[in-house]
Amino acid sequence: MPKRVAVEHIDEASDGQRIDNFLFRHLKGVPKSHIYQLLRSGQVRVNSKRIDASYRLQCADKVRIPPVTRTARSVAGKPERSLKSFDVLYQDDWLLVINKPAGMAVHGGSGISHGVIEQLRFQHPDWKFLELVHRLDRETSGVLLLARKRHALLDLHRQIREGTVCKHYWVLVRGKWRNQKQNVKLPLNKYLTAEGERRVAIATGQPNQHAVQQAHTVFTLQQAWEHFSLLKAELKTGRTHQIRVHLAHLGFPIAGDDKYGDFQLNKQLLKGWQGLTLKRMFLHAATFSCRHPATGESLHLEAPLTGDLQHFLAQFEKSKD
Repeated sequence: MPKRVAVEHIDEASDGQRIDNFLFRHLKGVPKSHIYQLLRSGQVRVNSKRIDASYRLQCADKVRIPPVTRTARSVAGKPERSLKSFDVLYQDDWLLVINKPAGMAVHGGSGISHGVIEQLRFQHPDWKFLELVHRLDRETSGVLLLARKRHALLDLHRQIREGTVCKHYWVLVRGKWRNQKQNVKLPLNKYLTAEGERRVAIATGQPNQHAVQQAHTVFTLQQAWEHFSLLKAELKTGRTHQIRVHLAHLGFPIAGDDKYGDFQLNKQLLKGWQGLTLKRMFLHAATFSCRHPATGESLHLEAPLTGDLQHFLAQFEKSKD
C-alpha cells in the first residue's frame, strides 16, 4: 500500500476500465466499501478532478491515489502457494479458458477469501492483465473464460451484449420433462432475503421495471427417467441464476440446488437415494462459442462433464437394470 499520495499514469492495459475496478486491482486487500468511500469523498481523482465509480479510464489519464492502510485482516488473506491446478482448455496471449471445478467461487467476497481469479493472478504475477469475461455460480463446473488483454475483455463483452455468443449447459432436474424443446421467456427480479442473502425470482405483478431483467433459456430434452430428466440448456441471455430460477418456477428444480431446489430430495441424494448419491448441484457449463477477439475466427470451447456427474448418470443406468 502506498504510504503517500501516488499518481498512476493509465496506459492501454487499463484503457476503458472502470475506476472502481482499477482500484480493486491496484489496492489489493482493501475492502471495497473503503474504496467506494475514497471515491465519494473525492480522495481519488482523475486529472485533478472528482469522478464517480462508473468513470471509465482513458489512455494518458492521471489517477491520484491517497495513502491507504491495509489492515492485518486483509494481509492474512494472501493466497497460499499450494494453489489448485486448473484444467486449461485454451490459452493464448488474449485468452485463458479453464474447466472450473465445482465448489469454487470465481472471485473472492461474501466470506470467500479467494476465488479462481485471485488464485490465477497469484500463479501468474507476470501477467499485466487478467479479468473474468463472465461468471459461473460457485457450485457450477465447466467452461470459464478470462481475458488477458483489455481489448479481449471489451470485445467479448460486446459479443455477449449482442447475443452472438452461444453457451450450453448440462442440467439434471427432478421430474419427467414433457417437451423435446422448450423456450422459456420469464423476466427475473433480484431481491434480498430477511437474512440479507441475494436471491432471484420470476418478476410478477407490477415490479420495479428498473430491477427487472428479461431472461430467455432454451431447454432441450436429452434423456428422461422415472424421477429425473437430463436437459441441455442454451442461454439466450446471461442473468444471475437464470437456469436455476426458470427451472424451479416450472416445477423442475435442479438436483442438488441448495437455493432454489427440492431441499428434502437434496438431503436424500447426499445420503444415497435409491442407490443414487449426488453431493453437489448438477449444473455444468458444457460449451462456449464465440469469435476470437483478435483474429475474428470462430472459437468453440468445450468442457467434458465432470467425473462425479458422469458417475451419477452411470448410477442411473445401473438402477434401471
